[in-house]
Amino acid sequence: MTFAFAAAGTGGHVYPALAVADALVARGVTSDDIVFFGGDRMEAETVPAAGFRFVGVDIRGLRRSLSPSNLALPGLVARATRRIADEIRKTHTRVMTVFGGYVSVPAGLAARRTGATLYLHEQNAVPGLANRLLSGRAATSFVAFPAAATRLRNAAVVGNPLRPSLATFDREALAAAARTRYDIAPHLTVLGVLGGSLGARVLNEVTLRIADDVDPGLVAILHLTGGAHHGTVSAEAGRSAVTWRTVAFERDMEYFYAAADVVLGRAGALTISELAATGSPAVVVPLAAVSQEGNAAYLAESGGVIAIPEAEIDRVPIEIEQLLADPPRLRRMAAANSARAMPHAAADMAGRILAGAAHG
Repeated sequence: MTFAFAAAGTGGHVYPALAVADALVARGVTSDDIVFFGGDRMEAETVPAAGFRFVGVDIRGLRRSLSPSNLALPGLVARATRRIADEIRKTHTRVMTVFGGYVSVPAGLAARRTGATLYLHEQNAVPGLANRLLSGRAATSFVAFPAAATRLRNAAVVGNPLRPSLATFDREALAAAARTRYDIAPHLTVLGVLGGSLGARVLNEVTLRIADDVDPGLVAILHLTGGAHHGTVSAEAGRSAVTWRTVAFERDMEYFYAAADVVLGRAGALTISELAATGSPAVVVPLAAVSQEGNAAYLAESGGVIAIPEAEIDRVPIEIEQLLADPPRLRRMAAANSARAMPHAAADMAGRILAGAAHG
């Protein structure tokens, strides 16, 4: 039996799918019995690098603007559906799990056409269009946040599947190695800045203001800049009196979280789940254009993060300075986040998918 995954576009879709695939392998499924469907973006390189077979399809997402290119979408979806359905029949696939994004609709339609059992996973508190369209056809709609369960049918709240190094995170065990990795002295309180895989210009700019205000004898900055902004931010860091370490991209995120005493970031679904799994206090600036406010609310309502709208970005340096000077509050925030963690999502999904396949 082959298990199929459809995930494309961004790490927010692709990495959870890979985590579930790895969990299936840990339960005895061979990697040869797993196939991924996607487009020509990061998944085309990331999935094969992880050791899984990848089948590319010609598909893209709906443009938000009134673009003439949207008129071609029905044809693209139809052709992608046929391509995926043919592959499902050829590989005797009985289970398809989709993770949102533009490849999910043809993958879900192909599953229905071939009789494969359909599962979906929604990473965000506000479900995307593809998953909303497909949830009525899914055996289970796995969701990361309780808010999403009210908007999708057959929902089960499991959390976001995370890589094993974060699902089993141990701050104390990693702390010394993390400080050594980034060459940060043990006595310094560390602000970790996380802008996402492509960086976040507004966070990079506000970090410069923070660096100008904090005491260099007490505070260090560990800054994941994103590749596009690394040169500019590194130049600023080199001129600063603060210990300010810049990294374009960190593959081993457990070290970043182990080094950081407080995190500044966006409120992407995986970021929020990682903050919970690692018990990391944070200030987050949700990206309203992709409805990140709902993700932030999951931890903000229990006090583990402070959510600040981008229109109020001037508040960020003040909040950060207050947190850095208040270790007891940071400990309370860490405990609040840990209490909301769901680190075993990948294992839970793999177990339920296997059980469903056995009875399908």
